[in-house]
Amino acid sequence: MTSDSTEQSSVSTTPLDLSLVDPNAQVRLKSEDKQLQLILPKSEQLPSSGDWSEVWQEFKQRLKAEDRFWQAGTPVRVLARDRLLDSRQLQAIAETLAEVELKIEQVTTSRRQTAVAAATAGYSVEQKSPDRALEPESTSESGEPPLYLKTTLRSGTEVRHPGTIVIFGDMNPGSSAIASGDIIVLGRLRGIAHAGAQGNRTCQILALRMEATQLRIADALARMPPSTSQDTYPEIAYIAPSGICLSKAIDFFRTHVFTEAMGGWCEES
Repeated sequence: MTSDSTEQSSVSTTPLDLSLVDPNAQVRLKSEDKQLQLILPKSEQLPSSGDWSEVWQEFKQRLKAEDRFWQAGTPVRVLARDRLLDSRQLQAIAETLAEVELKIEQVTTSRRQTAVAAATAGYSVEQKSPDRALEPESTSESGEPPLYLKTTLRSGTEVRHPGTIVIFGDMNPGSSAIASGDIIVLGRLRGIAHAGAQGNRTCQILALRMEATQLRIADALARMPPSTSQDTYPEIAYIAPSGICLSKAIDFFRTHVFTEAMGGWCEES
């Protein structure tokens, strides 16, 4: 090859059609409201929907390539969407974020398994209904299966679910559970519980030991006085015409009926 020879480039000059680049099929980082959002692609938007390694590699490349527009310590909200994440994968994400001084604060998902794994890991969880356009028709909150969590909710952990929440464990002070349906705590309830969050006044809150910081049912709110009782029995909170009341759970459904006219549960005479 002589000094004035040239190599022919094989680079195509065809313009790139940016309309073919679907942002929903990519891992994205977005700053919003003093938090960083880590947005994962929906499962059906990747040809190899079950291939976690593809998402994982893209996540690490994105985190490395981005100019660090965030400050150290910025809380991260993981928008997992319909992607199934287990505890191992969540831990891997958390460890990688920790390398750049970021920390997961909340996980938003439409997958029950992901919600359970995130709550078990101690993250706040928001479970949203799947995209109605992609799911069988279901418009009532009673159509949402319960969210079962076998864990203790630690302080700072918040769980949201568009149905009933059942917790096999305790809710520590500083934790909160918000459900469109009922809330059942098979342990000590010492946090904040909000049942019927979309306005259903028939919903109840049940706990094996009721020591809640705050109880909410639909639009009603109650604060509990410090308990001095040594007795331990399941209690149920419900809306009566006078506001939120407590009753022994064992008696409740034999002695109370919901009366639309009164707007609450009333004791049968």
